[in-house]
Amino acid sequence: MKNILLVFALASTLVLYAQDQDNSATSSESFNEQLAKEMGADDYGMRKYVMAFLKKGPNRPTDKEKAAKLQAAHMENIGRLAKEGKLALAGPFFGDGELRGIYIFNVESVEEAKALTETDPAIKAGSLVMELHPWYGSAALGFVNKYHDKLSKKKI
Repeated sequence: MKNILLVFALASTLVLYAQDQDNSATSSESFNEQLAKEMGADDYGMRKYVMAFLKKGPNRPTDKEKAAKLQAAHMENIGRLAKEGKLALAGPFFGDGELRGIYIFNVESVEEAKALTETDPAIKAGSLVMELHPWYGSAALGFVNKYHDKLSKKKI
């Protein structure tokens, strides 16, 4: 629950920061109708997503080689979902706690997200389990995948 609150606090801070940066212009002066439509934004610049918390599963591989292969397949699946536009954001949490990472699926329903999680080799193997929640966030998350490669010198 603390992590969920942290994510919402971060999102709220980013929204307030963005509003503060452009307080000289009204929303009607800066609103881009075509872009909002393209990103699936509602009148508030927001849209529905499904957030997934990745947690340690019951079948964590102990063999380093098997673990590395499973991680590579997991990362390949993340890349595929991002390229298909189904995954708006993904990333690990620091440390070795029960909570391993987060996905934000660019889908309308938990059922759609569940079907996508079932394509993940780490989920299939039981190394990870996912907890899914409908989430309302900025439609601008659609820009993450567009610009991420321009910011990274190395591929994961």
